[in-house]
Amino acid sequence: MSESTGAPVPATASGRCVWLRSLVWTENLVVVLPLAAMVLLPLAEVLLRKFTKISISGVVSFVQHFTLVVSVLGGAIAARDNRLLAMSPLPTYLRGGWKTIAAVLSHGLAAAVSAFLCGASWIFVASQKQDPRILAFGIPFWWFQFLMVIGFGAISLRLIWHASERWKWRLATAILALVLTALPLLPSLIKSAPMIVSHLFWPGMILLVVALILGAPIFSGLAGIAMLLYSKDGLPISLMPLEHYTLSTEPILPSLPLFTLAGYFLAEGRASQRLVRVFQALFGHLRGGPAILTALICALFTSFTGGSGVTILALGGLLLPVLVAARYSERQALGLFTSSGSLGLLFPPSLPLILYAIFAQTSIQSLELPADKTVGDVSINQMFVAGLVPGFLLVALTAWWGIRTGSREAARAGHFDRQESLRALWAAKWELALPAVILVPLLGGWATPVESAAVAALYTFVVQTFVHRDLRLKKDIVRVMTECGLLIGGVLLILGVAKGLTKYLVFADVPTLGMEWVQTMVHSPLLFLLLLNGFLLIVGCLMDVFSALVVVVPLIVPMAVAFNIDPVHLGIIFLANLELGYLTPPVGMNLFLASYRFNKPMTEITRAVLPLLFIRMGGVLLITYLPIITLALPRWLGVR
Repeated sequence: MSESTGAPVPATASGRCVWLRSLVWTENLVVVLPLAAMVLLPLAEVLLRKFTKISISGVVSFVQHFTLVVSVLGGAIAARDNRLLAMSPLPTYLRGGWKTIAAVLSHGLAAAVSAFLCGASWIFVASQKQDPRILAFGIPFWWFQFLMVIGFGAISLRLIWHASERWKWRLATAILALVLTALPLLPSLIKSAPMIVSHLFWPGMILLVVALILGAPIFSGLAGIAMLLYSKDGLPISLMPLEHYTLSTEPILPSLPLFTLAGYFLAEGRASQRLVRVFQALFGHLRGGPAILTALICALFTSFTGGSGVTILALGGLLLPVLVAARYSERQALGLFTSSGSLGLLFPPSLPLILYAIFAQTSIQSLELPADKTVGDVSINQMFVAGLVPGFLLVALTAWWGIRTGSREAARAGHFDRQESLRALWAAKWELALPAVILVPLLGGWATPVESAAVAALYTFVVQTFVHRDLRLKKDIVRVMTECGLLIGGVLLILGVAKGLTKYLVFADVPTLGMEWVQTMVHSPLLFLLLLNGFLLIVGCLMDVFSALVVVVPLIVPMAVAFNIDPVHLGIIFLANLELGYLTPPVGMNLFLASYRFNKPMTEITRAVLPLLFIRMGGVLLITYLPIITLALPRWLGVR
């Protein structure tokens, strides 16, 4: 029945709704099943290796290619739900006709870029069909690679659909996308090809920048820039899907969606409430106790969900009232919670730590070093251990500010309740054991990072579904896993095209030229580190952490090596600066998210965050200039 009139729904409309729901459910399932297989296959491999010394043929390759499935189809689902990651907040401030024009322009250009990626993927797959290699069980590699054609094609169509709710503006977007797609093909039809190609480069760059400002997804800007650069130098754009495929099937990359899945199971259950109860019982009676609680809870959730966005949106309604009830002013509470949202990037199993290890190691392997110079490898284990002390330092600085500004009267009014603390610890025992579940097999050498991530995902699934029963097997699990696939798809979409851009930078020898320029202009490692901090702060403001990892890491690793800076230390400096970039006005991502979550003006959020911004800046400088903070623990544990 219709809610507004009580009239029966027409049979055609009802049938169409059922058909659409079935289509959405099927599409979700196509992402959920590979994600479930990514959990179960590594665990089966561990058990067989442990008890029978037998290995399952093709497990590693299947898990890697299931990551490709999740990345491509998860990106298509993100486009379906209009949740592709964008950088500019401008569309939220536009109204009426201006909003419509911005949507048509940004979506039209993004759809054209996606159409080019679809065509480039078709060319890539056609070349791979001649490859006789088989993945396993008679399945050729190109079957999985063809999903990129489907995924990018679906994204292009869905960008056109979401440009407007009115058909005339969708048609206008489609026409714009078609024109932009056809324009670069003109040189092949007429004689003045070189002149047209050279004339299209800068207008294309300007269009991409304008589209990004108007709200185009981040991936479309990075992909468009890369393809323009490839075309300018006569390189085939089919290198873009090749790089996307290479990244998505990295041996270590499956750990990224698996740790994210563990974080989603925690976030969607009532784990946050149990953990808040624990820290409230332990620290709530202290002056600044709620500040300690906020810093620790946010750090824990950010480390599992991969970014501060989920933390701010999910925990804001829970933690802000706790701070206000502890007699923090609204401004102090806003500043403390907003700044705490990015604290977990340095704690395992943070996704940026995993990705830095992948891209830094790749950069190191591509360096041409003198015979007398060696550079240590960068592994996930090393990054996990190296981030612990710097991470706790930034948490401690944030909590210290909260203690200083906390109410003495509120602290005196409370008291430590031993029985409540024990009850809270017992209720949250399964969540509190999770770091040990991850780190013990990983650091003990019993499991690879992918297998450890699979253990974490299964553990959180069992705890939240069967132990606490926060999640219902039939109703919630598919939804939660789809959300995870959507996030991973959106992130890997950005990473894949950004890797294509990085490939061009390497081809153009930009890292080597940058290293030579820095060595010529800068002679002191201390000055280099100071300049690096300033550069990374700007990067943190203008780029999301995932794009920055792919584009910037290959540029700065050679420079750091030239100044004998340990690449593990460099990674912690890099991520600590990006944490700071989330808070830096006028475009820090946490500022926008907090403004959206609490319905407060950006200016009010910015004023609230400024004191903590300067305190955290001091922490970043300590991490930068005192390498012992980062490297002492890895060396003591023998992993570095």
